[in-house]
Amino acid sequence: MRRDPGTALRCALASVLLLAAAACAPGDEVADGPDVLRVLAGSEVKDLEPLLRRAEQETGVKVRLTYTGTLDGAEQVASGRAAGRVDATWFSSNRYLSLIDGAQAKLSTQTKTMVSPVVLGLKPAKAAELGWNGRPVSWADIAAAAEDGRFSFGMANPASSNSGFSALVGVAAALSDADGALSAEQVAAVTPKLKEFFSAQRLTAGSSGWLADAYARDPSVDGMVNYESVLLGLRERVTLIYPSDGVVSADYPLTLLASAPEEKKALYGKLAAWLRTPDVQKEIMTGTHRRPIVPGVAPGAEFGSAQLIELPFPNRRSTADELITTYLNQVRVPSSATFVLDTSGSMKGERIEALRTALVALTGPDTSASGAFTRFLNRESVTMIPFDDRPDAPVPFTVPDRDPEPVLAQIKAFAEQLDANGGTAIYDSLRAAYDRPVTPGRYSSIVLMTDGENTDGSDYAAFESHYRSLPEEQRRTPTFVVLFGESDVEEMRQVAQLTGGAVFDARSTSLSSAFKEIRGYQ
Repeated sequence: MRRDPGTALRCALASVLLLAAAACAPGDEVADGPDVLRVLAGSEVKDLEPLLRRAEQETGVKVRLTYTGTLDGAEQVASGRAAGRVDATWFSSNRYLSLIDGAQAKLSTQTKTMVSPVVLGLKPAKAAELGWNGRPVSWADIAAAAEDGRFSFGMANPASSNSGFSALVGVAAALSDADGALSAEQVAAVTPKLKEFFSAQRLTAGSSGWLADAYARDPSVDGMVNYESVLLGLRERVTLIYPSDGVVSADYPLTLLASAPEEKKALYGKLAAWLRTPDVQKEIMTGTHRRPIVPGVAPGAEFGSAQLIELPFPNRRSTADELITTYLNQVRVPSSATFVLDTSGSMKGERIEALRTALVALTGPDTSASGAFTRFLNRESVTMIPFDDRPDAPVPFTVPDRDPEPVLAQIKAFAEQLDANGGTAIYDSLRAAYDRPVTPGRYSSIVLMTDGENTDGSDYAAFESHYRSLPEEQRRTPTFVVLFGESDVEEMRQVAQLTGGAVFDARSTSLSSAFKEIRGYQ
């Protein structure tokens, strides 16, 4: 049975994307205890939650997953912040984590659990038009067709999603003709070719699952670079292109932390062994379209017969970071981000200070990898629309291609002077954001942050009617909603669903965390 990415998104809106850092699964109800294994995980493994409930019945191990982004999770482990809070990790790959100084000392046993390469999926008619059925196709062939505008694609953000990071590494390694691991010099040399390749990118996302849903909603996009498992799980079939010069695969290592107590090590051993039993490997394969990693379990016919060649991965963190930075600031299509910000009277005190802090963090003072990659980017257009009982006039900023610091300082100064007064006109303010012209050739998005219910101006029904009357290019802009304080959760979810966005919950964490998470989608 093929998974419906729309269903996946609705589940995500109800759980993972209500801030991915929130603990869940298989259930928030799983408290810590001698039979509980606490696992810091990437959202990619969320589809294994039903299997983990079966693991509890068969092994006695209760799994409590806490979701986080790949880079943020790697830094939590390497810095020691994960020690004592979790016993193990389960990311789609440990490659970036292994590059961080001191990280290896924080890790103990690693058990690879399944495999999924990152490849290109195209609509069958487009693959046939390009002549890519039944013959070898290299990344260079794909890049040449992209530069000529012969197809368009979506890809997740490499700063927040392992599928995007793996795709970027694979494309860069292949196009650079590197004999071994990429160097910083090779990244600089291959940048013009990367620009050619990514000139065809039309969709971005903070996760591979959300990308699949966005792709399903947009018939104008010809394909996407994503996990093989996600592409095989689409409702509408796509033709999978396995580049002849190689791919980067996820191997989903369940990894025990060196700090885990002895009793948790025993739980880890039981779970890891159970996940690699033939019956469970077959269930993973049929249920999630991932390849089995145990030699005795034969891959299904859906994986085809193409031989997978693994491309080299950077062997220095500085090179990996340089590759991501180059992609964000030079290579990818630039973005236009509009922030619709509640500055009503209920935001007085700690709440308005939290908003100031969250915005200032996006101007660059956070020097961690996850912080550096979430700052406002070179070439990005940023518009602020504060509101109380009416929307203020939009305040635009454009971060230049070079020397961004002066404009980032202006955004910081703007954020620091925000004050709270008046009522709450959510929908008039959101309408003001949508009524602004859309700049062609950019990723457009809106962030709506509010701490309460709508008290002034038009209501949700009026906004929905107005939204549906807009031209298609304006309706394509998603709204990412941040729940804060006493937000009307149901209405905010309706806004996200209507516009193709998502909901992020800052009520139990922080605005800064929610804003950083959203940056992966902009």
